[in-house]
Amino acid sequence: METFVIFHRSAWETKEEVDAAAAVSGRVEDEEMSDQVRLIRSYVLDEEDGTLGTISVYQAVDEDAIMEHAQRAELPADEVIPVVDTVIARDDP
Repeated sequence: METFVIFHRSAWETKEEVDAAAAVSGRVEDEEMSDQVRLIRSYVLDEEDGTLGTISVYQAVDEDAIMEHAQRAELPADEVIPVVDTVIARDDP
C-alpha cells in the first residue's frame, strides 16, 4: 500500500457533522474496501470561512482507490497527494 494525504476542505459546519462523516467513511472502509483503503488519522481544520475541513492520512492501493472511497462515503476529496517519506520529530499528542 502507498500513503496519501487527502484534503477535505470546508466540508462541514459542526464537529457533529465531521463525526457523522467519519462514521460513514469507516463503514465504507471496513465493509466495502478493507483490502484497498485504510485511514491512519485525520486532523480537523478550522477553515477561514468558519467551516471545518480535514486533512487525512490514508494508506491505499492507489489514488483511484482513495477517490472511490471518497465517492462511496460521499466525502469531498479536494486534493490527494502521495507521500514519499515520513519524518517523525515527536509522537502525536
